[in-house]
Amino acid sequence: MPELAGRVVVVSGATSASGRAAAGALVATGARVIAVGRDATKLAVLRQRHLTTEVCDLTDEADVARLAERVHDAHGRVDGVLHLVGGWRGGGGLAGQSDADYRFLERALTALRHVSRAFDDDLRASDAARTAIVSSTAVDRPLAGGANYAAIKAASEAWMRAVAQGFAKNAREPALRAASVIFRVKALDGLENALADAFVHLWHQDAATVNGTVIAL
Repeated sequence: MPELAGRVVVVSGATSASGRAAAGALVATGARVIAVGRDATKLAVLRQRHLTTEVCDLTDEADVARLAERVHDAHGRVDGVLHLVGGWRGGGGLAGQSDADYRFLERALTALRHVSRAFDDDLRASDAARTAIVSSTAVDRPLAGGANYAAIKAASEAWMRAVAQGFAKNAREPALRAASVIFRVKALDGLENALADAFVHLWHQDAATVNGTVIAL
């Protein structure tokens, strides 16, 4: 199985508790981590841990394209992307599922689309690429008061499965080298380290085995 040492991994939404945990776990393996977030002040904490940081509005397609160009120019490669942009709004039953809340939640899907497209060429070129998102058990068990949230998570999962199909279809060698994975949680609080370890462990598994899979945490 491929080693992580020396590999370049982008963590988008890195200023969250799960982002900090993932960045730390990746650095411990010898990976080069680019921590991406919107808040320069919060990113400063990660810089103190000797991480490379990038300020970027991931909902802005042009800003993400510039980010991908900077990362590629600086490192020449990208071997992994862990996308941790999310959020929750809900309640009030089906009648309470407002358009304003839906648009707020939709930003996470927009960011995922921009990030995965911007780094797709680099991930395809890697000899061992892994990309993952965190989804929710609400996809399988949606509640009326969380219908907006479940719909966005379901769409995000569909997008990641499409990424997985693209990896499989365009593999240039018989052995698949890239994998797109969905981690599902009921609630992420308390599972930050488990998520970090699970993402790192993807490099210890065969890409064809995990590509397109849903892993419960």
